[in-house]
Amino acid sequence: MHFTYVVHSEAANRFYTGYTADLRKRLGEHQRGRVRWTASRLPIRWVYYEACLNQEDALRRERFLKSGKGKRYLRNRLAAHFRSSIPNKLERH
Repeated sequence: MHFTYVVHSEAANRFYTGYTADLRKRLGEHQRGRVRWTASRLPIRWVYYEACLNQEDALRRERFLKSGKGKRYLRNRLAAHFRSSIPNKLERH
């Protein structure tokens, strides 16, 4: 099983989208600063993940979530979460 995920950096108020085969291990790497993008942007918070049957599907889903349509999808999917805790930074202005 492979996963596509989104984490939010509370310090930078930005999002990181990635994929992994081991979701718990990858979250630990992010939280310990072992991922270059999040190392200087701690603390981070897990906001979304999806399970995929194989790596190819997870990569395809990661590319989609990084696109304009994918960011709109996430904004709509997580609308209640964004209203309550995070300013909407998924769309480019």
